[in-house]
Amino acid sequence: MNGSGEADLHEIDRFERGVGWIAYPEEAMERASHALAVHDEEGETDEVWVIDPVDAPGVDDLLAEFGEVAGVVCALDRHKRDCAAIATRHDVAVHVPDWMSGVAEELDAPVERFGRRLADTGFEAIRIRNSAIPPWQEVGLYDGETLVVPESLGSAAYFRGDRERLGVHPMLRLTPPRETLSGLNPERVLVGHGVGVLDDAARTVERALDGSRRKAPGLYAKTIRSMIGL
Repeated sequence: MNGSGEADLHEIDRFERGVGWIAYPEEAMERASHALAVHDEEGETDEVWVIDPVDAPGVDDLLAEFGEVAGVVCALDRHKRDCAAIATRHDVAVHVPDWMSGVAEELDAPVERFGRRLADTGFEAIRIRNSAIPPWQEVGLYDGETLVVPESLGSAAYFRGDRERLGVHPMLRLTPPRETLSGLNPERVLVGHGVGVLDDAARTVERALDGSRRKAPGLYAKTIRSMIGL
């Protein structure tokens, strides 16, 4: 599922104040990383925040297009990825939600905690899921325009049912995160697996949530067929 060998940066999700990349374009999981630029009052970019990064040659040059790195965010307990390596290289901390456990001690870099907002970025922190069964700690980020969902939604093939542009994670198909993600009205959605949705984003999220249970059997059948090579 995860890529191996040498990373080959593939850019995705570029917009005025952000960009994404997939470090191993051929991997089935399509692990996506993002950089979000925060502007000062005069409209100049003054800092960049890196979300759930997977390192690759050329990443630092890509980040430099948007400003100076101010912090790295680990937004899912399973997405430690290369957070520590990139934070160390840019002499910044890895930011972890104050309620997320079992992550900070595994990061070989300084860690800072955040609560309802991510520092002074303008992004609110949305506690999407914090459960023991299945083990899952996930925070979303939303500034009124850009919604970042690291795991509950994705566009990689194994997330998407029939005619879905964006799908709920297979493990959450029967219990989609309606309460936390419905009604936000974002202009764009960035996900931790696959390319994001840069147009018609609000409707795409609602369709994914509304069709989650109904399209679950077809998605599971597709997954089984792919596993046995049919």
